[in-house]
Amino acid sequence: MIAVQRSLLLKTAAALLMAFAIQIATPMNPARATTIERIVSPGGIEAWLVRDSAVPLVSMEFAFHGGASQDPADKPGVATMMAALLDEGAGDLDSATFADRLERKAIELRIRAGRDTIRGALRTLSDNRGEAFELLRLALNAPRFDAEPVERIRAQMMAGLRRATTSPEDIASRRWWETAFPGHAYGRPVNGSLDSVPTITADDLRTYHKRILARGTLKIGIVGDIDADAAKAMLDQVFGGLPAKAKLNNVVTMAPQGLGQRISETLAVPQAVVLFGGSGIAREDPDFMAAYVVNHILGGGSFSSRLYREVRETRGLAYSVYNSLVWLDHAALFMGATATRADRVDESIAIISAEIHRMAEEGPTEDELKNAKAYLTSSYALGLDTSTKIATQLVQIQLDDLGIDYIDRRAGLIDAVTLADTRRVAKRLFGGGMLVSTVGPAATSVPAPSAAGTLPAPPAAQPPASGNTVR
Repeated sequence: MIAVQRSLLLKTAAALLMAFAIQIATPMNPARATTIERIVSPGGIEAWLVRDSAVPLVSMEFAFHGGASQDPADKPGVATMMAALLDEGAGDLDSATFADRLERKAIELRIRAGRDTIRGALRTLSDNRGEAFELLRLALNAPRFDAEPVERIRAQMMAGLRRATTSPEDIASRRWWETAFPGHAYGRPVNGSLDSVPTITADDLRTYHKRILARGTLKIGIVGDIDADAAKAMLDQVFGGLPAKAKLNNVVTMAPQGLGQRISETLAVPQAVVLFGGSGIAREDPDFMAAYVVNHILGGGSFSSRLYREVRETRGLAYSVYNSLVWLDHAALFMGATATRADRVDESIAIISAEIHRMAEEGPTEDELKNAKAYLTSSYALGLDTSTKIATQLVQIQLDDLGIDYIDRRAGLIDAVTLADTRRVAKRLFGGGMLVSTVGPAATSVPAPSAAGTLPAPPAAQPPASGNTVR
């Protein structure tokens, strides 16, 4: 009982301390935040650094190429389980001791698997950075994969997978990806399956760790109260012991399949979920920025988008609808989602399809282009107002190979998009059809609308894919 109370006190104190640090760290100076230094450690490890000594805080994000696309074909979920276990004991520290060391110093450490990357984030007060860097070094270089935490994380993953069998969003996403990428790494579930997760062994985790975590694919962003010399020393300390090169399996580039199809499942839930998507434009493609602007006009998340106006405001079919570009290492997509009453799913899909077709045939108007440019340019600073957001952007810009001056060039790239560009690219982006996945109740089981004619509030819309985003 005493041990439990002590643990709760430590967690509370750590949470309060970090919450205070986050509060004072939030209002960063955007001008200062865009001064990026490229640093290289004595051991040859590169990182991008944004120095800011205004608050005693250091944020770092890092990424390794790999992710769930490198899972064994018969064991999806290995990357996710491995990432979840890196801070569950390392070196001579078991899981409880490792967690205690993090809590005592209010150190935040998160490591997660996406489709193409293993990404991590470290956040610490400046006074505790030595301890934080050492714990990160142990987690990346000497994870233990002890039996107790392995089984605990496995149980957590299984519980999540069982919940996913009754989640319309999860079912729609799983069906979409397995249909769009049959037999491909992207068609396998990132979090594994109820069949695969029980078969994952500690040796599978160790093998994946040794293959994937290597300096050759590493991207690092550092923001906060640390100078270049200290950052260089840290890079060699934390990452210098990793292998020089990863052993990545080949993943073929593939366009989504099944375009023009609709796949549906019946599930007894309050509303039906609709997930749709098709072929996109790669991040390195010269047409990408025009596609980015066009997508924003169609359904990129603002209240002025065509999909929002037609689906919600004009017809009241849904509370939210959006569309986004998703770019992966081996595929480029556009994807979107909404949720509505089961008896109005067909109508919703018809409206979305009509708007996508209209955009492909006509492109944006001059006013839409002007307003989109203004919004996309002025809103960018919102993604650079905290150290954590900046570190995330630094890593994504490196993964996308956009260049260290991308933040400075971005407004000019948007401004250079012409109306002719958007109309040409709209046809290219949205002219190829889409795959639709729906999950929800049968239309005949839906009750009549209330007297007020209002829709019940849907669950919060979730991003349709674990893809990349740079604002």
